[in-house]
Order: sequence, then structure tokens, then C-alpha cells
Amino acid sequence: MKKDADQIKWDVTPEVLESHAGQVKVSVEGQIPEKYFVKKATLTVTPVVEYDGGEIAYPEIKLQGESVTANNAVITFDEGGNFKVEGAVPYEDAMRMSELKVRMVAQKGATALDFDPVKIADGVIATSELVQKVGMPVVGTQKEENKSGKYDPAIDAFQRVVPDEMMADIHYLINSSYVRGEELKAEDVNAFKAYTKDANEAERKDLKGLEVSAYASPDGKLDWNEDLSKRRESSAAEYLQKELKKAGIDMDLKTRYTAEDWEGFRELMEKSSIQDKELILRVLSMYSDPEVREKEIRNLSEAFTDVADEILPELRRSKFLASVDLIGKTDEELLAAASNDPASLNQAELLYAATLTDDLSKKKAFYNAFTRQFENDWRGYNNVGMVQVLEGDFTAAAGSFAKADQLDQNNPVVQNNLGVIALKNGDINKAKELFSAATGVGPQVDYNMGIVSITRAEYDKAVKYFGECVRPNSALASILAGDNNGALKKLEANESDDAMVDYLKAVVAARTAKENLMTESLGAAISKDPSLKAKAKTDLEFAKYFENPGFKAIVD
Repeated sequence: MKKDADQIKWDVTPEVLESHAGQVKVSVEGQIPEKYFVKKATLTVTPVVEYDGGEIAYPEIKLQGESVTANNAVITFDEGGNFKVEGAVPYEDAMRMSELKVRMVAQKGATALDFDPVKIADGVIATSELVQKVGMPVVGTQKEENKSGKYDPAIDAFQRVVPDEMMADIHYLINSSYVRGEELKAEDVNAFKAYTKDANEAERKDLKGLEVSAYASPDGKLDWNEDLSKRRESSAAEYLQKELKKAGIDMDLKTRYTAEDWEGFRELMEKSSIQDKELILRVLSMYSDPEVREKEIRNLSEAFTDVADEILPELRRSKFLASVDLIGKTDEELLAAASNDPASLNQAELLYAATLTDDLSKKKAFYNAFTRQFENDWRGYNNVGMVQVLEGDFTAAAGSFAKADQLDQNNPVVQNNLGVIALKNGDINKAKELFSAATGVGPQVDYNMGIVSITRAEYDKAVKYFGECVRPNSALASILAGDNNGALKKLEANESDDAMVDYLKAVVAARTAKENLMTESLGAAISKDPSLKAKAKTDLEFAKYFENPGFKAIVD
């Protein structure tokens, strides 16, 4: 059997070993000829990867002759037979230049005999190991959902122009459009006049519009109420125009009226504690005709008395509304303040100022100032961590993200960034869990999930996550998914100086037999990152060019 071992035929899948998801899988099929296998013999077959400085074995398989009483696969003497051994071993970088050999030991009775090892494949193509395991962190800008409807710099992202408004109202006696002096002396009216005057004169404010809205309460005849609300519109507008003229404000005044203010009625009813409140609100939902509504509400005699006393007087009014744009600091002013007097800036301004510079040290200084001024706001620590990731200081970044997480647990932005740390530390399962918790935060999360997918050998899924991204990892996913043309398009669209862009171009060119592109791209990659020379020299992607003079000139 040892002498005729070369008669055994071997079929290896893949023909050249490959690394995927950190594992080197193989399927070895053997075909043993007839008249070969000794009936009383046992043959142990073990595939082994041998490389400089070490070796690692796949699971063995035992075969036995037809006269052996054991529980192994039987190979008959007359007919021979087939067998298969499959398995996976952890990838090590030294395996890039290696050989897959089969070791066989035959035994008959007490006699054991080692066969000469048989090389059956080369290995290992490790292109999947080129994945850059540096995820994309997300900057914290908006603190939480703002339900107030009004801009809040402590919560919302920076807005240079912030819309603002102020309202005041004057009330009338029943069936009257006369503007009473006591109403004009009210605190809100005086504040409104001061607000509009300041907005008109201030350098960083722009008075956008002034409006008068007049109303009649929804009791009485509709045609009378319509005429009454028109007269109230006129009297209120006349008063406000005089006040605007005194203040030197030259602006068209918009006016409108509402004959019967049922919407205002509904709002006040919902806030009230009037008896039969729910019945009255049900009437409003059941009927749209104003006369039917009034009749049905009047039928609730006790409740209507309270309505007449508490609700209706509040609806006999004219409302003044001023709309203003608050103009924020220029980019130059924000940068100067962030550098020299960060305490003069609010949260939104200081966070925005950090986006105005590409200098990482300045960014970090601005974010550190934020943590000192707003020590309970997670965004400062989160954004310091983001800069530390960009600087390559993942240990410091982990601490910063941990502080952010303490201040706002389960925040999806922070979860993504903690995932970036887990990814860098090689904890792929934890990274996937954290990125999943950050779904919807932004395209950074999809990019990070693309990296996770590559490390799990889910290449089609990775391509979907990366989408139109042209970073090297995105192109690598396309290569591993078998789309060389798609990968090349992404790489050609990438305008960065990342040496991996050129290296992957060389891989694509080698796979598609474009020798000139291969040598040109590989040369460019090595000129940007000389460490790639040693990698290329042992990269089986270029195996058919190992003796090519152009290739050797680049890597030797």
C-alpha cells in the first residue's frame, strides 16, 4: 500500500485554500483504486497545513479493509472506494505561504507504517483578512427628541437662523369691538410692543411678519358674529398700526378674522374642569353645523352657564403675533469664541464650532470644553471619543464612550460607538449586537455592519450594507462576493490616499488578467505603504505573477 500510494487520486475543494471568517475550510476527497486496500489493514488519513514555523491538522478519517472488525469506512479490495474528509482550522498569517499535505498511517495487526506525505494543494488565499476593522463612529448633535415645537439649543442641533415669535391678545366685552384702555395696559401687550421694537432694531434679529387675528365666541347668530369679528379685526389693526408707527416699524400688517372660534373653544374645553365637559366635546365631534352645536350645548343648561362664564369671554379677542428670525454667529465668530471663550457659547453652538475645523486637536479641545461646561450631557464625552477613534487612540475612546453611556444608557449613537470599540478589539459578536441596537442612526451603522458581515463571510450581505460606499472595505466585499467589475468601479471612484485602494486594484487586476493594471496599482500601493511589499510577495492572489519580471521588480 505504501509503495502504490501514488495511485490514490485526490480532489481538493477549494483547489487553493482560502481564509473566510477567520477559518480555512477544506474538503478532501480521495479515490482508492481496486486491488489496493489490504483486507486486514486500517488507514488513517490526516490533511495537514504545513507552513514556515508550524503546522495545523484537520480532522482525520480512518478507513478499514473488509476483514477488519471496526466501525470505520470500509474500502473493499476488489472494488476500492471513495472517501471524504472535511474540516476547518483557524487562520494564521503564516499560512499565506503553505502547503496542504495528506499524511497516512497504515496498520495491520501490530505493525504500523507511515507513508510519505502527499502535497495536494497550496494555501492560503487570505484576501478576506484585508478587511479594515476600524468602524465609523457617530457624532452626537441632537440630544433627544424635542417635543416642545420650539428650538432649544440644549437639545437640538445648531441652527444659524432660529425662528421665534411672540403673541399677545386683547379681549372685548360681549358683542363689542371697542378696544378698552385697560386691555392695552396689560403686561403681555406691553411686552409685545417691546419685543417687536427690539426685533426691528437689533442687528441679529429680523422682524419677518406681524399679524392680527380677530375672533368672536361661538354663541349667537353666525352672521352677527361674522360682522363682529370683522369689526374687531379693524379696531385691533388700527391700534397696532399706530403703535408700529410710533416705534418706527414700517411693515405691512396681515389681518384676518374668524367668525366663530370653535377651535379655540375646543382647546379651552379640553383644559377645563367644567361639568359635562366630555359631553360637550362629544357634541363638537358629532356635529359640524355651528347652530346645531350651540343648540346642543345650550341644552346642557348647567354646563352652559359655566361655559358662558369661563370659556366664551376668553374667545372674544384679537391676537397679535410677531414672527422673528434670530440670527446666530458667523462661522468665524463661532470658531473664535470656541477657541478663546467657549463658555460664551451654548451647547448647539459649541458642538457646531467643532465641525468647522479638520484639526483633530482643536476638535478635541472644543469637545473637552463642552464636557466641562455641560458635564451631564453625553454628547461631549461621545464626541471626544469620536476624535480619539480618528486619532487611533481606541483605549482612550473606550473610556470616553463608557462615560457617555453612563450619562445616557442605551443611546443608539453611543451604542454604535461602543460597537466600534468592540470591533477593534475583535469581539465581533458584541460589535454586531451593539450595531444592531443603533439601527437607523445613520449610514455609519450600515458601514459598520458591512465590516461585521465581511468578518462573518457574509459577503453578499456586506455588499448590501455598504451600498454606494467607495471605501476599501466596500470594494473588498464586492471582490469576495465575486463582483470584480463592481469592486473596480468603487476603487476608481475612491480619491483617497489609502494604499489599500491601490492594493485591492492590483488584486482585481490579477484576478481578471490585467497585468499592466496589476503592476501599476501594486507599485502605487507599495510606494504609499512599504509594508505591503512583504504582503504582496506572499499573497497567492499574485501567485501566477511570482516569476514575472515586472512583479519581481516591485516586490524584491
